[in-house]
Amino acid sequence: MGQVAFHAETCLSENVDALDRQILNLLQENCRLSFNKTASKAGISVGTAYNRIKSLETKGVLKGYTALLDSVKIGYSLTAIILVQAEGGHLTDVENSIAKAAGVIAVYDVTGDFDAAVIAKFKDRNSLNVFLKHLSAAPHVKRTVTNVALSTVKEDFRLKL
Repeated sequence: MGQVAFHAETCLSENVDALDRQILNLLQENCRLSFNKTASKAGISVGTAYNRIKSLETKGVLKGYTALLDSVKIGYSLTAIILVQAEGGHLTDVENSIAKAAGVIAVYDVTGDFDAAVIAKFKDRNSLNVFLKHLSAAPHVKRTVTNVALSTVKEDFRLKL
């Protein structure tokens, strides 16, 4: 099978210019960069780096700083993708409830036969089983379909800007 190349279009937003994208890429690679190091790598003054980062935080573009964990190395070796159907008018309540559960890393509204897609990490099959039984018994959950990931080809929530 031949290699397929995917090219992401660069989205130009009125909130984020080329310098902001450069700073965001640097922070995604290492969120512990000081203002001095960010400025040096971006070729700008420390004051500009500081002001740009604070502006990105204020605008909500830069929502926080975090460490990337290897889930397998900390004991969460099972990844599940769970599709959820909710009773009409209760989707938001169902999603908010699911989002609070330990191990849930993403909850999305989706199109199609299901209303939400959930990505969650579990230590083992038993913990997935317990989660699914609680989810199925939760108010306003009509149906679920669960897929277990057999291997991880890519798992990276950073965006290359």
